[in-house]
Amino acid sequence: MVSSEASPWAKTGGLADVVEALPKALVAAGHDVCVVIPRYMHGFGAPAERIVDWMPISLGGTVYDTAIYRLVQDGVTIFYVDHPGIYGREGLYGDRFGDFGDNHIRFAVLCKAALEISRELFPTDVYHCHDWQAGLLPVYLRAFDQTDPRFMAARTVMTIHNMGYQGIFPREKMGEVSLPEWLFRPDLIEFWGSFSFLKAGLVYADAITTVSRRYAQEIQTPEHGFGMDGLLRARTASLTGIVNGVDYTRWNPEADKALPEHFSANALEGKLACKRELLREMGLPDRALGRPLLGIVSRFAYQKGFDLIANIAHTLFAEDDVFLVVLGNGEQKYEDYFRHLRDSFPDKVALRVGYDDPLAHRIEAGSDIFLMPSRYEPCGLNQIYSLRYGTVPVVRATGGLDDTIDAETGFKFTDYNGKALLDTIRLACRAWEDKEAWTRMMRRGMAKDFSWDASAAEYSRLYRNLHPFAG
Repeated sequence: MVSSEASPWAKTGGLADVVEALPKALVAAGHDVCVVIPRYMHGFGAPAERIVDWMPISLGGTVYDTAIYRLVQDGVTIFYVDHPGIYGREGLYGDRFGDFGDNHIRFAVLCKAALEISRELFPTDVYHCHDWQAGLLPVYLRAFDQTDPRFMAARTVMTIHNMGYQGIFPREKMGEVSLPEWLFRPDLIEFWGSFSFLKAGLVYADAITTVSRRYAQEIQTPEHGFGMDGLLRARTASLTGIVNGVDYTRWNPEADKALPEHFSANALEGKLACKRELLREMGLPDRALGRPLLGIVSRFAYQKGFDLIANIAHTLFAEDDVFLVVLGNGEQKYEDYFRHLRDSFPDKVALRVGYDDPLAHRIEAGSDIFLMPSRYEPCGLNQIYSLRYGTVPVVRATGGLDDTIDAETGFKFTDYNGKALLDTIRLACRAWEDKEAWTRMMRRGMAKDFSWDASAAEYSRLYRNLHPFAG
């Protein structure tokens, strides 16, 4: 597997959780799995062993002197590609000034290094490439290494975690990542006068997956395809939707070390204690214990539907006796908006800007209702975490949210507008008043099983269909 992220050493979102959990499930299913990621500054503390002092990666006439570190964990071999000059920075993709200007080089080096690792250290049947950062690997494999006997039988899978991120760079940068001009064609890697890492992967990969069945359908439409819907329709026979799983060893209210008290579907008393402690931690009044508490844990981005919350928040908190806790960071305008909302309703809204994994667990456990009004959502994991923690989701019926939430376990709205969201939140809050019916809904959600075993079995079938000896 080739990825720009893997928990816990490199994470900005759900991709990292997937690349941590799926390999472990595949190992349990009988596969030999390695993960190749950059060795970012945050990964310097990983207990990895330096096993290759010098692995030169040549791109566009420049040689990047990389070293390779290895860590074996839960049966999965993790290879870290080390180059302090391009990876040893505070951010994964950028800083407060924006994306790093050499991201095309940083992730081309990752793709080339993954091929060298498979050549020298980990013979590979199937390369599973995650998102645009790994999109050049299928190109390099087919355009440059197709005559190498160590690669001739190899197959590639390209997984789209989010079509909104496509790795688009100016045409003049192609030479810097060793892409010849003949690839600059509309049916290959050219994309509206630039070139795209993601499109390269979608064109050259043997199979394409995305992270829910509904999203696999949506990305073939102009609304959700971000300009690549025609390509995806042309490759529909190679496109599969496989719902992400959840690592219940990390997300389990019966054993979660981040919680003040544990609870289960048959012993829910601890959930009230978690709510009480969350209110104290976030500075909300004691009376909120007897009212619905809404929770948000999210990356602050256009995709997540926060403009709908902005449309209805003042009405909701001025007219309804409900409370909200928010954790996240991202685009400045959304950080500023939630600060404004907190300052407008300091006794009803609490905010923590930043990344805080233990607090994310406590919000899942202590909230009554979890909000995910996404404009689009390839899969989503927080709604699945919420189910296990007895926190009823309110979601928009899109992508994986539509696949994983039904009327028995949560509340959904379809139209993307503030009125639909407000009506659905109020419907959920009225349902919360009926404690017996609400408890039954909580327990139905807690009984749902979205473990990685089923998803890993689907990936196993895909790998073996591509390569009979994979595994």
